[in-house]
Amino acid sequence: MVEPIKTEVLVVGGGTGGTAAAIQAARRGAQTVLVSEFDWLGGMLTSAGVTAPDGNELEALQTGIWGAFLGALRDRQPGGLDNAWVSCFTYDAKVGAAIFAEWVAALPNLRWITGQRPQAVSSVEQRITGVTFPDYAIQADVTIDGTELGELLALGDIPHRWGWELKSEFNEPSAPDTWNQLTATYPIQVPTWVVVMQDFGEGNQAPPIPAPLNYNPARFHDAWSCYGGETFLNYGRLPGDRFMINWPIHGNDYGEGVDRLLGNPTDRQAFHQEALWHSLGFAHLIQTTIDQRYGLALGSFPWSVQQQQQYDLPAELLSAFALHPYHRESRRIVGLKTVREQDLLPVGKAQKVAALPIATSASGCENVEADCDAIAMGNYVLDHHYPSGDIALSKKSMQWGGRWTGTPFTIPYRSLVPQSIDGFLACEKNIAVTHLANGATRLQPLVLGIGQAAGMAAALCVEQQCQPRQLAPRDVQTALLQDKQAPAGVIPLLNQRIRDHQWAHWQNYYLDHPESYPNDGNAPTIHSETVSDTIHPREDTLHLQGIFRRLAAQKYSFELNGAEWQLISLSSTVQDQLSMCLNEQKITLSGQQNFAGKWILVTQIHDFHSP
Repeated sequence: MVEPIKTEVLVVGGGTGGTAAAIQAARRGAQTVLVSEFDWLGGMLTSAGVTAPDGNELEALQTGIWGAFLGALRDRQPGGLDNAWVSCFTYDAKVGAAIFAEWVAALPNLRWITGQRPQAVSSVEQRITGVTFPDYAIQADVTIDGTELGELLALGDIPHRWGWELKSEFNEPSAPDTWNQLTATYPIQVPTWVVVMQDFGEGNQAPPIPAPLNYNPARFHDAWSCYGGETFLNYGRLPGDRFMINWPIHGNDYGEGVDRLLGNPTDRQAFHQEALWHSLGFAHLIQTTIDQRYGLALGSFPWSVQQQQQYDLPAELLSAFALHPYHRESRRIVGLKTVREQDLLPVGKAQKVAALPIATSASGCENVEADCDAIAMGNYVLDHHYPSGDIALSKKSMQWGGRWTGTPFTIPYRSLVPQSIDGFLACEKNIAVTHLANGATRLQPLVLGIGQAAGMAAALCVEQQCQPRQLAPRDVQTALLQDKQAPAGVIPLLNQRIRDHQWAHWQNYYLDHPESYPNDGNAPTIHSETVSDTIHPREDTLHLQGIFRRLAAQKYSFELNGAEWQLISLSSTVQDQLSMCLNEQKITLSGQQNFAGKWILVTQIHDFHSP
């Protein structure tokens, strides 16, 4: 029997954005229902196994639910987060899932229902009114789509896009002029079915990993030839001598017949089975080619009996695989504003940050009180995954803190709101972006921020008894900045950490004066060099003395006991200090050693002499 439920906010999908949306809506006070397919919340960050988040790594961008999640990981993850070289943070998926589950359990006005996929969407006169599941029929004032593939867009006939756009549509610099073999073969960025492997120790032999049906090792030819086996594995090194296998170079990305994801359940299941076998084949190759000490990390993910029965693979082996593929791209709404490639590119002489999005009443939002409608910050580069290889994309990166990082940009509120449908918000990879822009907007930390903004907007719509298109973006921005549990920044300022006393002032100043936003991303303020630059004090912080060397602009090394280490930092204070240190100078610093990347993440420099 189907249970009827009436609520104020309904979030469908327990992925990265959906989880954040449900938590934020409930924290704001709205009666909220969250419906997920899996027993773990967090999507890309947990159940999809991508426990090496990319983007928003700089301290200035560690705000909101993303910043709170990082803080909780630092407090709970045995072995710390400095393990891999692809990301500054890697962790056990179980730890991340437990954090989200506890946050949800702490909210009495948030009901979480698991094991359900949407079957139908109900609407009245261009307004979404609810969603039906196998066991529930839920009506809501505002419905948020947090599914991995934008399921509600198809079920509710909500106008949306799928795949590439030609240059003629949005004039994007990297868009193709005409349809071609790449756009036909890979209409979207391809998914990856993450598998976790375990190092059983030197001289030991791990249990054999079977070859899958139709195993073809040629698919993985030269996968790590430019890196070497050990460096390749350390790409996604996790605590406890385990490895996240999510490798783009002739690795376990899979996109053969990817359009089947939009087909009937049989077609989708066939694609999933092939993607799972593909990752199994890659793991088999790693074990038989690099070293037999590397096996599957069994017990990494909690597969249910029902889920196990869908796949032709022994149940025990499945527990080393994520619960579902890592989907990089989704159906995407036709929104009030479509984020394009050029909206994310750095501007001005400094070439450090993108321009802020400007909204007017003519652009769709009826009660605009602020010109700038930015509601989430990101900084990842334009990164696209196709098995056929990389494509040429506009440069969107900078050297900062002794390393390369992406240039910051923002997501406008309008891109969460459908152009012609009420009662609805998007909060995942399904927001209004182009295929090319999705390469930078799809990353986990930013999607947490988008979800948090969507949840806040939904709760405000309930409070004000209005539709999302009628909501003033400034109300969303103010509520995010002033949130009591996880205040979230909306303006990227590279030299402003959330704990700095001027942080809120400058956030509001540039919302009021977006034309004054500096294109070097720095507010006119100075940090004290005597204050520790670590947000969360850590037990594994080391105090080290050695010789500083300047190898090039934004490239530093540190001689420690005869060995050379790269110096990097995520802090603007330390970034400035590194730029002023004298070559061959003896310095004392605090930080953490990352043996996979052979770098020291510097959190404080205690003594140095500037020129």
